[in-house]
Amino acid sequence: MFLKDALTRFFGNRAAWAWLILEPSLHILVMVFMSTVIRAKTVSGAEVETWLMIGMLGFFLFRRTGVQSLHALDCNKAFFAFRQVRPFDVAISASTVELFSMSLVALFIVIVYAFLGFTIIPLDVLSLIAAILGLWFLGVGYGLISSVCMRIVRDSGHILQIIMAPLMFVSGVIIPINVIPEPYRDYLSYNPILQGLEIARSCFWSTYHTVDTSLGYLYTVDLVMLVIGLALYRALETRLVAQ
Repeated sequence: MFLKDALTRFFGNRAAWAWLILEPSLHILVMVFMSTVIRAKTVSGAEVETWLMIGMLGFFLFRRTGVQSLHALDCNKAFFAFRQVRPFDVAISASTVELFSMSLVALFIVIVYAFLGFTIIPLDVLSLIAAILGLWFLGVGYGLISSVCMRIVRDSGHILQIIMAPLMFVSGVIIPINVIPEPYRDYLSYNPILQGLEIARSCFWSTYHTVDTSLGYLYTVDLVMLVIGLALYRALETRLVAQ
């Protein structure tokens, strides 16, 4: 299943592998260009170009993982002919492929950043890895729950697509959380995506200042979403396979 998903992801059409790199790269390029137009050099003590890159890559990891998990059941129906294959298997396979592909994309962008002379070496590698995995697990949980919602209410897929755009703005991807006035800043700090991104950013600069962050909170939300998603998959397994 992993090989099938990976081949489809990278070679599903003539330029599939190129779009994997171009989509986040173009987003980062546009945001960096906008920052140079308004002459912003730093964000909360961080280099703005790297700050944007971390935010974009982290959010794309969450979003792509969630979307791939969301559509995994529809894309892998043939595997259900094998009795040992369960709905959760195809979801976790698609999510793992996305983690692998985004790792390659991030490696490419980091190499480009290094060539351009930007800060790319983290001060705390372990915390950075923990934050990235936390965002990935969050995407897996979101995808599991969303895929079940789509089986129950088909039109819910449109709602799930709509909320992704505002979710980017309230997750501190392109708007620094420190510019949000109180008490709204405290409300937004409960967003686990924002927590993961800010933890990842704080691993690069000792002078970076942001809201209070907690890996424990991020992984607690991950665990809750994964448990809910797995419970729904277990309870509706027959219905998921039948559809």
